[in-house]
Amino acid sequence: MTRLVFFLGPMIGSTLAAVGVVAALVAGITGPWPLLGAALAGYVVGWPVAMVVAGRMR
Repeated sequence: MTRLVFFLGPMIGSTLAAVGVVAALVAGITGPWPLLGAALAGYVVGWPVAMVVAGRMR
């Protein structure tokens, strides 16, 4: 399962980072630091989501 998490983590993380940036832009946030924070938050949340997805795939 660990290899699957390491495979899915970056993909899910980058997808959730993009979703976070788009959601921030739709909310009207245009500063570079809040957008970077939204991207970082999405990427960090992607790793636990990858663990859940990998667990359900097994």
